[in-house]
Amino acid sequence: MALAFVVLDGHQHDRAGFSCGVAALDDYLLRRAGRHQRDGIATTHVLVDDTDPARILGYCSLSAAQLYLHEMLERDRRRLPAYPVLAIRVGRLAVSQVQQGKGYGQLLLGHAVNLTVAVRQSMGVRVMIVDAKDAEVAAFYEGFGFRRTAGAALTLYLPVPG
Repeated sequence: MALAFVVLDGHQHDRAGFSCGVAALDDYLLRRAGRHQRDGIATTHVLVDDTDPARILGYCSLSAAQLYLHEMLERDRRRLPAYPVLAIRVGRLAVSQVQQGKGYGQLLLGHAVNLTVAVRQSMGVRVMIVDAKDAEVAAFYEGFGFRRTAGAALTLYLPVPG
Protein backbone atom coordinates (compact mmCIF):
# COMPACT_ATOMS: atom_id res chain seq x y z
CA MET A 1 0.00 0.00 0.00
CA ALA A 2 1.42 3.34 -1.10
CA LEU A 3 -0.51 6.57 -0.76
CA ALA A 4 -0.43 9.15 -3.54
CA PHE A 5 -1.83 12.60 -4.24
CA VAL A 6 -3.27 13.10 -7.71
CA VAL A 7 -5.46 15.70 -9.36
CA LEU A 8 -9.08 14.60 -9.51
CA ASP A 9 -9.98 12.69 -12.68
CA GLY A 10 -13.73 12.29 -13.04
CA HIS A 11 -13.27 9.27 -15.29
CA GLN A 12 -10.95 7.45 -12.90
CA HIS A 13 -11.97 8.39 -9.37
CA ASP A 14 -15.13 7.14 -7.64
CA ARG A 15 -16.63 10.39 -6.42
CA ALA A 16 -20.04 8.80 -5.70
CA GLY A 17 -18.41 6.29 -3.35
CA PHE A 18 -16.89 9.01 -1.16
CA SER A 19 -18.58 10.06 2.08
CA CYS A 20 -16.97 12.12 4.82
CA GLY A 21 -20.14 12.59 6.85
CA VAL A 22 -20.60 16.25 5.88
CA ALA A 23 -23.19 16.57 3.11
CA ALA A 24 -21.81 19.85 1.73
CA LEU A 25 -18.30 18.38 1.34
CA ASP A 26 -19.59 15.17 -0.23
CA ASP A 27 -21.81 17.15 -2.61
CA TYR A 28 -18.94 19.42 -3.65
CA LEU A 29 -16.79 16.48 -4.65
CA LEU A 30 -19.63 14.74 -6.48
CA ARG A 31 -21.25 17.66 -8.28
CA ARG A 32 -18.95 20.69 -8.48
CA ALA A 33 -15.28 19.75 -8.14
CA GLY A 34 -14.93 18.52 -11.72
CA ARG A 35 -16.67 21.57 -13.17
CA HIS A 36 -14.64 23.96 -11.01
CA GLN A 37 -11.48 22.26 -12.22
CA ARG A 38 -12.48 22.49 -15.89
CA ASP A 39 -13.44 26.15 -15.47
CA GLY A 40 -10.19 27.12 -13.72
CA ILE A 41 -11.93 28.00 -10.44
CA ALA A 42 -10.22 25.41 -8.23
CA THR A 43 -8.21 22.22 -8.47
CA THR A 44 -9.11 19.19 -6.40
CA HIS A 45 -6.35 16.91 -5.18
CA VAL A 46 -7.32 13.44 -4.04
CA LEU A 47 -5.48 11.05 -1.74
CA VAL A 48 -5.57 7.49 -3.06
CA ASP A 49 -4.02 4.13 -2.31
CA ASP A 50 -2.18 2.66 -5.28
CA THR A 51 -3.80 -0.75 -4.67
CA ASP A 52 -7.25 0.78 -5.33
CA PRO A 53 -6.62 4.08 -7.15
CA ALA A 54 -10.30 4.73 -7.92
CA ARG A 55 -11.23 4.94 -4.22
CA ILE A 56 -10.84 8.45 -2.79
CA LEU A 57 -9.50 8.43 0.77
CA GLY A 58 -9.68 12.21 1.10
CA TYR A 59 -9.45 15.38 -0.91
CA CYS A 60 -8.65 19.07 -0.78
CA SER A 61 -9.56 21.82 -3.21
CA LEU A 62 -7.27 24.79 -3.83
CA SER A 63 -7.81 28.11 -5.55
CA ALA A 64 -6.19 31.51 -5.91
CA ALA A 65 -7.20 34.21 -3.44
CA GLN A 66 -6.06 37.38 -1.77
CA LEU A 67 -5.98 38.64 1.80
CA TYR A 68 -6.25 42.29 2.77
CA LEU A 69 -3.45 43.53 4.99
CA HIS A 70 -5.80 44.75 7.72
CA GLU A 71 -6.95 41.14 8.14
CA MET A 72 -3.45 40.01 9.12
CA LEU A 73 -1.77 40.30 12.49
CA GLU A 74 0.58 43.28 12.77
CA ARG A 75 3.68 41.06 12.95
CA ASP A 76 2.73 39.46 9.61
CA ARG A 77 2.24 42.81 7.85
CA ARG A 78 5.78 44.04 8.27
CA ARG A 79 7.58 44.89 5.03
CA LEU A 80 4.51 44.18 2.89
CA PRO A 81 3.23 46.56 0.23
CA ALA A 82 0.02 48.47 0.91
CA TYR A 83 -2.26 46.23 -1.17
CA PRO A 84 -3.76 42.76 -0.72
CA VAL A 85 -1.32 39.86 -0.64
CA LEU A 86 -1.65 36.86 -2.90
CA ALA A 87 -2.91 33.66 -1.32
CA ILE A 88 -3.93 30.08 -1.93
CA ARG A 89 -7.32 29.15 -0.48
CA VAL A 90 -7.98 25.70 0.87
CA GLY A 91 -11.63 25.69 -0.14
CA ARG A 92 -12.44 22.23 1.13
CA LEU A 93 -10.63 19.43 2.88
CA ALA A 94 -12.31 16.14 3.75
CA VAL A 95 -11.41 12.57 4.68
CA SER A 96 -13.63 9.55 4.03
CA GLN A 97 -15.53 8.49 7.15
CA VAL A 98 -14.00 5.02 7.12
CA GLN A 99 -10.49 6.53 6.89
CA GLN A 100 -10.83 9.18 9.61
CA GLY A 101 -8.42 9.02 12.51
CA LYS A 102 -5.48 7.82 10.39
CA GLY A 103 -3.81 11.21 9.95
CA TYR A 104 -5.02 11.69 6.37
CA GLY A 105 -6.32 15.20 7.12
CA GLN A 106 -2.82 16.18 8.20
CA LEU A 107 -1.39 14.58 5.04
CA LEU A 108 -3.83 16.50 2.85
CA LEU A 109 -3.00 19.77 4.58
CA GLY A 110 0.72 19.05 4.23
CA HIS A 111 0.20 18.41 0.52
CA ALA A 112 -1.62 21.75 0.18
CA VAL A 113 1.19 23.55 2.01
CA ASN A 114 3.81 21.91 -0.22
CA LEU A 115 1.93 22.98 -3.35
CA THR A 116 1.66 26.52 -1.99
CA VAL A 117 5.39 26.67 -1.26
CA ALA A 118 6.07 25.49 -4.83
CA VAL A 119 3.80 28.23 -6.21
CA ARG A 120 5.55 30.82 -4.04
CA GLN A 121 8.87 29.86 -5.60
CA SER A 122 7.58 30.51 -9.10
CA MET A 123 5.15 33.43 -8.81
CA GLY A 124 4.80 34.74 -5.31
CA VAL A 125 2.23 33.75 -2.71
CA ARG A 126 2.33 35.08 0.83
CA VAL A 127 -0.34 33.11 2.76
CA MET A 128 -2.73 30.18 2.71
CA ILE A 129 -6.33 30.90 3.69
CA VAL A 130 -9.03 28.60 5.00
CA ASP A 131 -12.64 29.24 6.00
CA ALA A 132 -13.33 26.80 8.82
CA LYS A 133 -16.93 25.59 9.08
CA ASP A 134 -16.93 25.65 12.89
CA ALA A 135 -14.72 26.13 15.95
CA GLU A 136 -13.58 22.48 15.95
CA VAL A 137 -12.30 22.75 12.39
CA ALA A 138 -10.68 26.11 13.20
CA ALA A 139 -8.85 24.43 16.10
CA PHE A 140 -7.57 21.74 13.69
CA TYR A 141 -5.99 24.42 11.49
CA GLU A 142 -4.69 26.41 14.45
CA GLY A 143 -2.86 23.27 15.55
CA PHE A 144 -0.77 23.64 12.37
CA GLY A 145 0.05 27.32 12.87
CA PHE A 146 -2.91 28.98 11.14
CA ARG A 147 -3.90 32.34 12.63
CA ARG A 148 -7.36 33.86 12.82
CA THR A 149 -7.97 36.92 10.69
CA ALA A 150 -9.15 40.17 12.21
CA GLY A 151 -12.45 40.26 10.36
CA ALA A 152 -13.97 36.81 10.35
CA ALA A 153 -13.62 34.52 13.35
CA LEU A 154 -13.54 31.34 11.27
CA THR A 155 -11.26 32.59 8.50
CA LEU A 156 -7.67 31.66 9.20
CA TYR A 157 -4.38 32.21 7.41
CA LEU A 158 -0.92 30.68 7.44
CA PRO A 159 2.14 32.67 6.37
CA VAL A 160 3.98 30.66 3.73
CA PRO A 161 7.71 30.23 4.26
CA GLY A 162 9.99 31.52 1.52
